[in-house]
Amino acid sequence: MKRAMLFTLSVVAVATLQAGCSNKPLTYQTNIKPILDTNCVSCHSAEGEGYKKSGLRLDSYAAIMKGTQFGAVVVPGSSVSSTLYRLVSGKADPSIRMPHGKAALPEADITAIATWIDQGAKNQ
Repeated sequence: MKRAMLFTLSVVAVATLQAGCSNKPLTYQTNIKPILDTNCVSCHSAEGEGYKKSGLRLDSYAAIMKGTQFGAVVVPGSSVSSTLYRLVSGKADPSIRMPHGKAALPEADITAIATWIDQGAKNQ
């Protein structure tokens, strides 16, 4: 039991450090854009299927902050209120989990997105 608890605490500590949950604020350009470029932009750019279906572009800070025709996907200061976080973390209906049709994002990337949003979703 103690061994399992120690292992769990170690994993959480490593994930926290990898996500930059220290005193250093995360930024879109440095921390989030690379995640989105790798996992999301192929569908959520001007010509992508995700953009055609939802109106959401994730290829620039301005576009992500604009959101969709249905509203914002990032609520600075509140990851739990942000559709982007809910979709990549599996907190929404499984049929709309993102990235759609691909493996889930690594936990460290999900944590980074949540931390960035909770820190105010800064560009730079």
